[in-house]
Amino acid sequence: MLLAEIARASSDVAATSSRLAKVARLAECLRAAGQPDEVGLAVAYLSGVLPQGTVGVGWAALRELPSPAEPPPTLELLDVDAALTAIGGLVGPGSQARRREALDELFARATEAEQRFLSGLLLGELRQGALEGVTTDALAKAVEVPATAVRRALMLSGDLAEVASSAAAGGLDALTAFRLTVLQPLQPMLAQTADDVGSALERVRPASIEWKLDGARIQAHRAGDEVRLYTRNLADITERAPEIVGAVGALPVEAVILDGEAIALRENGRPQPFQVTMSRFGSRANLEQLRARVPLSAFFFDCLHLDGEDLVDRSASERLALLEGLLPEAMRVPRVEATDAAEAQRFLEDALARGHEGVMVKSLAAPYEAGRRGAGWLKVKVAHTLDLVVLAAEWGSGRRQGKLSNLHLAARDPAGGFVMLGKTFKGLTDDLLAWQTERLLELETGREGRAVHVRPELVVEIAFDGVQTSRRYPGGVALRFARVKGYRPDKRPDEADTIDTVRAIHDGAPV
Repeated sequence: MLLAEIARASSDVAATSSRLAKVARLAECLRAAGQPDEVGLAVAYLSGVLPQGTVGVGWAALRELPSPAEPPPTLELLDVDAALTAIGGLVGPGSQARRREALDELFARATEAEQRFLSGLLLGELRQGALEGVTTDALAKAVEVPATAVRRALMLSGDLAEVASSAAAGGLDALTAFRLTVLQPLQPMLAQTADDVGSALERVRPASIEWKLDGARIQAHRAGDEVRLYTRNLADITERAPEIVGAVGALPVEAVILDGEAIALRENGRPQPFQVTMSRFGSRANLEQLRARVPLSAFFFDCLHLDGEDLVDRSASERLALLEGLLPEAMRVPRVEATDAAEAQRFLEDALARGHEGVMVKSLAAPYEAGRRGAGWLKVKVAHTLDLVVLAAEWGSGRRQGKLSNLHLAARDPAGGFVMLGKTFKGLTDDLLAWQTERLLELETGREGRAVHVRPELVVEIAFDGVQTSRRYPGGVALRFARVKGYRPDKRPDEADTIDTVRAIHDGAPV
């Protein structure tokens, strides 16, 4: 399969806002792939994902490209993958020059359209609206299997390219063969939102009400004596949290997969600020000193596998019973079972009084819908917050002179790209200003006046008082009194909140 076919499909998909049209065009492209490996690569590329993760190529390396090849195109998809794998494997003295040479060789074989596509793929800037959900439906259509079977396999694998290759090779039988594998992370179940516990209980009943901790989502796996920890993005962070590894390793079990939160607590048991947790969670150096100064605690709220049995299809009440039989109380998220709104409200108020950000309301009958924002989980927060993407920042003045301060904030557009909602410099500490200045300059793509434009890679959690109509911004809405709560290095830009969510808040609709 030629890379040009992928580039054309990407361009066609970017040109339409119709989900059905996107799915149909992507399915047509996937059907044209001749080998299962090509289907897997095509799905990854059309989702804007590099199977290698990163190959050490950034904006600076792509500023000066060789002249594009003349048509007709000849660059094969599998050759591109092999070249990028080789580029990513270059290390040691002289590797930068060798990477530059290999990159030039690859781009010299690409036509102009292919060069544009490759650049967007390498920089994570494809604006085609082919997000994972759209590509999943397209794969199902291309190989003629139920979309539910593709989603389930993806839930258990966490790798859309692997699922696509398997589906192309073996169809439905290959998809149903996917099983949970201990020490291989699966995509976490996500929550929808509710305005208050009363409305949440109207949607989910009977329910478990549990504290919503403002920590870092973790997935803990144990097989025998081996313990691995993963983030919500499925990154392995085992070495960063030895105290959690030790706690999971001491459990009376042979094999288990647990879902929960890692959080830094003060001596009185109240949570540290979110940035303290994330700073400790993201650190690799001086772990013994950090562990003594900022210890991490693990609180688990779900059990997905236990001693050879997968539990994702069992009800939450069954999973919780097994969790409570396995874990000591100190390792479980506090919860109550409630059908009465007054009782749930008292539990919420107690959680807030203890410094937590709200509660989760979870259906006791629901299975674990990995990788999906299931209707069985609802989060209730007191203040509105959104996870937004930084598009640019402006140089500060006064005591912020020399620092990138005023952030340009955007919500994700489900059709592709991002929609700006406003700017804010509020809530930024001196430490955060210094950090974001350094990080944003690494992501710089250009400048305009006082603004430094950046690749849309950083997700930041923004608290705000409301959403108002605005003619200033293209989405027609803007945030009121927006302030920075903290950066979310555990989230990708494609996990940011959508403009549809922002408009629903503006309209007073459930989101």
